[in-house]
Amino acid sequence: MPASATKSPRIAVLADSDTRWKWGALTARRLAPAAAGIRLDGYLLRGRATPTPRQLAETGATADSLREVTGAEFLRAMTGESYDILVLALVGGGVQAMLHGLKHAWGSGPRPVVVTGYVGVVYEKLADGLLLRHGADLVLANSAQDADRFRAVYEGVGAAADAVTEVALPFLGGAAYAGERAPYTVTFAAQPSVPENRADRTYLLDRLIGHARRHPEREVLLKLRSKPGEHTTHIEELPYQKLARGRELPANLRLVYGYMGEVLDRTDLLVTVSSTAALESLHRRIPTAVLTDLGVREALGNHHFLGSGCLTSWDRLDAGHRPEPDPAWLARQGVAAGDGSYATAFDAARARIAALLERSGALPPLAPYYTPETAPGYLPGILARHHLGPDGAPLPGSPATRAEAGPVRQIVRRAARGAYRHGVQRVAPVIRRMGEL
Repeated sequence: MPASATKSPRIAVLADSDTRWKWGALTARRLAPAAAGIRLDGYLLRGRATPTPRQLAETGATADSLREVTGAEFLRAMTGESYDILVLALVGGGVQAMLHGLKHAWGSGPRPVVVTGYVGVVYEKLADGLLLRHGADLVLANSAQDADRFRAVYEGVGAAADAVTEVALPFLGGAAYAGERAPYTVTFAAQPSVPENRADRTYLLDRLIGHARRHPEREVLLKLRSKPGEHTTHIEELPYQKLARGRELPANLRLVYGYMGEVLDRTDLLVTVSSTAALESLHRRIPTAVLTDLGVREALGNHHFLGSGCLTSWDRLDAGHRPEPDPAWLARQGVAAGDGSYATAFDAARARIAALLERSGALPPLAPYYTPETAPGYLPGILARHHLGPDGAPLPGSPATRAEAGPVRQIVRRAARGAYRHGVQRVAPVIRRMGEL
C-alpha cells in the first residue's frame, strides 16, 4: 500500500543476488524525485544466490534497512508496510511469482508502483524473461534498442506494452578515461557462467597469462566476481581462482576482487567475453575489447556487441590493437558519456511514477500476461517453486502461514540455511561434474 504523499518517498527493493541488489538499489535511488530524501528498505530473497556480507559491501549499494526473507515472508511484509515504489530485482520466474503473490495480497486496494527490469545486457531468453516480467507498472529497458525489442515482444503476443520505459543502466559513471597510465593496465572481466566449460575457461586463462608474459611492462588484472563458495546471479562451477591454483603466474598478473568502478579507475584496456562491465568501460571511453576467440555466439552473449566495433581476438590484442567503438552503436545502447544524456536517462521513468502516484483512487490490480488461463501448463509450476498456489496465495505450511519462530527455532533455521547453501554451492556442482564423466 502507498505511503503518504506528504512524507519522503518510501521505496522497497526485493533482490535475489548481489548483482540484482546493486541494480535494484541504485535504480530505486534514480527513480526517486530529484533532491528528495528517501527511505530505502532492502529485502534479500532467500536462495542459492543470496549474497554474503562481503558481496553486499562490494556492490557499494546501501539501504536504511536490509533483511533476508522467503517469498511468503516478503508478501506478508508488503501487506504490513506502506511504500510508494517497489522494485523487483529478481530472475524472471521470481518476478512473475511475486506479481501474482502481490496481486493476491493487495487485491484492488491501495498499492505502490511496481517496477522491474534487467541487470544488464539481455542476450538470452528475451521472450521468456520479458513475459515473466509482464504485469509490473514499469518494465525498465536499459537502452533505446532494448525498449524497441521489449515492446515488440509484448505486442507480438497481444499484451499491453505501455509499461516498457527506456532508462539506462543505473551504475554507469565514474571519471572519463584521460589516456594511458603508467603502468599500462589490462583488466579481464571474468563472468561466472560465460563460458561454462573447463576447456574454454582454461583457454581464456592461458591467453591472459600469455598476454602478461608478452608484455611484462603492463599490469594485467583478472577481475573476479566471487570467491569460491559464493554465488552471484549465475552459478560459477569453475572459478578462475581454482583453475589458476598451482600455476606459475607472471609477476605482473594479479587476481583482484572489489568494486568494478574502482578497478576501471586504473584500467587502460578492458577485455571480456560479454560482461556488462564492457558497457561500464565504454561509458567512460576506456578502450574495450569483446573477445571472438570462442566464436560470436548467442550462448556467449557477445553477439550483443555486433556492430559495436569492439569485437576482436587475443591475437590482435597481443599485437597492440585497441578497438574503436562505433558512436551510433553506443548511443543506441544508452552508453554516451560526455553528451549529457545519461543525466536525464531516468526522467521519463520518474515522470511516469509521479503520474501513477498522483492519480485519484487506488492503482488497478496487477495484471500479468500469464494467468491460469493463458499459461495453465507453465504458471502453476513457477508459483509452486515460490510456495504459492495457482491464485497467488501462500500454500499451507509456508512461512507466511506459520507463527513467528522463537529464538531456538531461528538458530536452527539459520543452520539449515547454511547447510542448504553448502549443498547448492559446493556439493551439487561436484555431483554434476561427476555425472559428465
